[in-house]
Amino acid sequence: MVKGTSRQVIVVDAPEPKLFEQAIFILKNDAVAREGISDEALLKEAKKLLHSRGGEKAVSFAGPIWACGGAAATGLIWLLSTFL
Repeated sequence: MVKGTSRQVIVVDAPEPKLFEQAIFILKNDAVAREGISDEALLKEAKKLLHSRGGEKAVSFAGPIWACGGAAATGLIWLLSTFL
């Protein structure tokens, strides 16, 4: 919650408005003054960031591999406890 403070924001329309209409980027307090970046450059960077995050997700097999390993370990322990 921001209280008693004004912030600079950039509002960018979503490239594929299936679920989202706009994206709002909140700038750091001293980002524009310190870096000397133009408004056009800020908007271009925000759009670039928005498009780069809209790509496909990387597929990770770590979860299923750990689940199979846990199931195999459980089965092995059950077999050992049953026959010994």
